[in-house]
Amino acid sequence: MHGFANPARFLRIARWLTPLCLAVGLVLTAAALTYGLFFAPADRLMGDTVRILFIHVPSAWLGMAGWTTIAGASLVELVWRHPLAGIAARAAAAPGAVFTALCLATGSIWGRPTWGTWWVWDGRLTSMLVLLFLYFGYIALADATRGEGGSSGRVAAIFGIVGAVNVPIINRSVVWWNSLHQPPSITMGQSAIDPAFLWPLLIATFGFTLIFAGVILARMRAILADIQAEARLRRKAMAQG
Repeated sequence: MHGFANPARFLRIARWLTPLCLAVGLVLTAAALTYGLFFAPADRLMGDTVRILFIHVPSAWLGMAGWTTIAGASLVELVWRHPLAGIAARAAAAPGAVFTALCLATGSIWGRPTWGTWWVWDGRLTSMLVLLFLYFGYIALADATRGEGGSSGRVAAIFGIVGAVNVPIINRSVVWWNSLHQPPSITMGQSAIDPAFLWPLLIATFGFTLIFAGVILARMRAILADIQAEARLRRKAMAQG
């Protein structure tokens, strides 16, 4: 693990892995969305509005996965002091926030014809909104407390770990509280979704996940490039001084 935390080795791997993740992710996502939005059958109860699940479900998954990435990287940063862990946490924050916002937006669009309202303060929607605010807070903290070498800072890392408490709350909210939101459709070993929707949904989720991974790798490379540029400027300033 420490070997992969070496910035030079990471950059060698990320140089080819980033475009691979983005290219494969875009192809899979485009294929799944094309089928899901234009060729999948209409649902018996929800009609054509069900097609939004091909964007809504992957967005919800990646919103939670993004914060899980932040929490895991923050823990590694605090415990093992890996030089890339804080950078990975910072890199995951913005795309995680984007997918969380997309989840909330598509959920509202889906909820309007299904529930007759754009928004209800039930457990799932409220906890997802809290996650978006957590992302905003983390991004602000990471920028304000950025440490040496581009890490997110100790305060931001602790915030990332504590904020992970909200992820299982989101996951179990429809079980713990009475909710307009439907219960889990996919659980371990079984699914309540028709195969005509399930397979393109899984492909879309995998495609979005690859895009998410590619964006994180690209952002990590950009952060490392900024760190190297800042180091060169400092050396130049010291030499001139």
